[in-house]
Amino acid sequence: AGVFPGLAVHLVEVGEETGRLDVMLLQVADVYEKDVKTSIKALTSVFEPAIILVMGIIVGTVVLSMLMAIFSINEIGF
Repeated sequence: AGVFPGLAVHLVEVGEETGRLDVMLLQVADVYEKDVKTSIKALTSVFEPAIILVMGIIVGTVVLSMLMAIFSINEIGF
């Protein structure tokens, strides 16, 4: 009913027919492990610049708030 991908079902069927189900299940695991690693690399390559940008904005805000405080101290007349 569409629970498992077609490749996994096909490899399990081949493994059952040949009597080497263990080998085919390991092959299915390897294929999907590579797929997950590829997806993680893609997500990392997208999120890394975004995280750097957010950190830059945070640091810039902190520096700007410190400079504003320093300049406001200079405006106080004695």
